[in-house]
Amino acid sequence: MMNPHLYCVIMAGGSGTRFWPASRRDRPKQFLPISGRLPMIAETQARLEGLVPIERVLVVTAESQVDLVLQAIPTLPRKNVLAEPAARNTAPCIGFAAFETLRRDREAIQVVLPSDHVIAPVEEFQSTIEDGVAEAQCGETLVTFGIRPDHPATGYGYIEVGPRTCHHGGSEVFSVQAFVEKPSRKEAEGFLSSGNFLWNSGMFVWKAKAIENALREHLPEIPVAFERYSSGAPLDEVYSNLPALPIDTGVMERASNVRVLPIEYSWSDVGSWAALPELHPADESGNHPVLSEGGLLVTEDSRGCLAYAEEDEVIALIGVENLIVVRAGNATLVCPRNRAQDVRRIVDRLEREGKHFL
Repeated sequence: MMNPHLYCVIMAGGSGTRFWPASRRDRPKQFLPISGRLPMIAETQARLEGLVPIERVLVVTAESQVDLVLQAIPTLPRKNVLAEPAARNTAPCIGFAAFETLRRDREAIQVVLPSDHVIAPVEEFQSTIEDGVAEAQCGETLVTFGIRPDHPATGYGYIEVGPRTCHHGGSEVFSVQAFVEKPSRKEAEGFLSSGNFLWNSGMFVWKAKAIENALREHLPEIPVAFERYSSGAPLDEVYSNLPALPIDTGVMERASNVRVLPIEYSWSDVGSWAALPELHPADESGNHPVLSEGGLLVTEDSRGCLAYAEEDEVIALIGVENLIVVRAGNATLVCPRNRAQDVRRIVDRLEREGKHFL
């Protein structure tokens, strides 16, 4: 039976610059079919089916992306799309969602998810979310989820695990010693060998009242701003004075009541084009096509390449290895797979030079 006080908040305001040229200002990463046939935000919502009804799913996004959200999730009520007038990172986003959820239900429990992760299998995901809800219901704890690392990744934040506190269902619950920002290679190798660190998933469960209280303690300007909004202040005026901080550094790293549930299922934040070969199996030539139904990849003496196109067109590769080739709109990207993170540098350069390809 569904918990009548359970809500889900999907954070969907990101710009997805590492997925240029497919990700653009008018259609960023979370609205692209990068991991399958559906937009990533639609896949995120579909993972909630049977756990949280669509009437209790809230999406926080940019004002310019409201129509994209409703196109991707046509069953979502318009009143459940919270439009931010300015990008202020995840702490204000979560504050906005907490304000709106508490306005609807003072007993609400929130599941907070990024819109652009790939997770499988769904059954295990939902099971750990239910265990996180059980922990959040015990008191004022702020619950997050950590992925057991299988390599010394430097692109993720880490959670240092403290003592075990309890268990719910099939999940053990631990206190949190510390949050660690993206480490050096040497630090990441130490984290992996210690067995005491998890990758930070950016997924949370808490009572809406608990996160509001945490914001009042650590970032009081956020709840104060939304009190002004509830009294009639314009939302754009409220947002203009909010701190641009992630919830991790603004609250989670400072709070003493944080708990973490280690998770074992497949998880990827799909941080760049280099992540896609893990999600799309290689063809008989050892390449990874991510194409429309009418698209075609033709190769000669080429291996380990990712080819992406949304239109019905041909990508041909001859004598190359480990490349990323992306055809999207009026732009083409070609780079080695190990340079995928540098796509952001191209976006920054185009922005500095005032080019109209963003």
